[in-house]
Amino acid sequence: MLGGIPQLSQVDRVFREEWGRAVSILISVLGDFDLAEDAVQDAFATALERWPREGTPANPGAWIVTTAKNRAIDRIRRDRTLARKTELLQRLAELPSDEDEVSAIPDERLALVFTCCHPALATDAQVALTLREVGGLSTPEIARAFLAAEPAMAQRLVRAKRKIREAGIPFRVPPDEELTDRLQPVLAVLYLIFNEGYSSTASDDLVRRDLCDEAIRLAKLLAVLMPDEPEVLGILALMLFHDSRREARTDTAGDLVLLEDQDRSLWDANRIDEGRRVLERAARMRRAGPYQLQAAIAAVHAEDTTDWAAIAALYERLGELAPSPIVELNRAVAVAMADGLDQGLGLIDEIEGLDDYHLLHAARADLLRRLGRGAEAAGAYRRALELAPSPVERAYLERRLAQVG
Repeated sequence: MLGGIPQLSQVDRVFREEWGRAVSILISVLGDFDLAEDAVQDAFATALERWPREGTPANPGAWIVTTAKNRAIDRIRRDRTLARKTELLQRLAELPSDEDEVSAIPDERLALVFTCCHPALATDAQVALTLREVGGLSTPEIARAFLAAEPAMAQRLVRAKRKIREAGIPFRVPPDEELTDRLQPVLAVLYLIFNEGYSSTASDDLVRRDLCDEAIRLAKLLAVLMPDEPEVLGILALMLFHDSRREARTDTAGDLVLLEDQDRSLWDANRIDEGRRVLERAARMRRAGPYQLQAAIAAVHAEDTTDWAAIAALYERLGELAPSPIVELNRAVAVAMADGLDQGLGLIDEIEGLDDYHLLHAARADLLRRLGRGAEAAGAYRRALELAPSPVERAYLERRLAQVG
């Protein structure tokens, strides 16, 4: 939601598409996150009031930037204590007002990503701030992505912006010699944005196309900036493979369709081909990383038939590079499909640290269902239902529970 206004409005759509660009342009001029964010929020509030009555402007993004500029000017003029008032007003006056000229302003979102991901900030703060400022996610959405309380997340965002201001962190893409060290938090940010779009925790729809498209667009920008970094290509390929399945992931009623049951004719062949080209380019650099391995797994899934043994082997290698309980869970599922359901179930039961992760219980329930152990499967489905964040996922789990119950 935007300011309490229901989803699916024209203003809400523009908000998701244009928020990051407008905020980044205002920050580049003002050097102040809060002032820029407040001005852009004011612009969208004005759009909510005017557009239903006057119609959506021909170039809504330029309209938002221009209106945000004017709202920032109003705010600065009213502030009697702002020492830099004259300087900021002059800088804002230099921003164009003509829509065509506004559209030609350089895109500053990549600079915004690197600023939000500055090493002076804690990793969680980096990701949360970028999800807010670049992705346009609300504080409740970010809190759900982090499994954190909303007030705590709001304070985290406040502290992150204060740290940027007090430390004088520059708003820029870092110089070449710093890029590699600054890359991992940025990749984590991009993938969290993509995942919120791919399996939304905050929308009645499973897929939020705007966030998927935004994450892919930013990944492509990063690939242009860092053409010799294979993990940038790896994360881009991974997103492309996953996004190729977006039309097949729900049926006409909006219900979830699992990978094995999807109509592969609905998969986007262009996305798959692009993902393969990007992954092959990364592989030629011979520096495998976690995102490349995940992309390789997605590439196997994109074949006409799924080679579960190959996927299990790739997850084993991924576990060596980036060990985590979630990697163990995915490997266990692949082993179940390749070597036997009981073997996979045994591996799942050995995993620690994921008792509050709904997909562990959903995977366990599915294997129990396939083994004909209905009562145990029902218990696992109920636990998954308690934890599932998405209405679409909960509806799927309820159907499975009814089948075994």
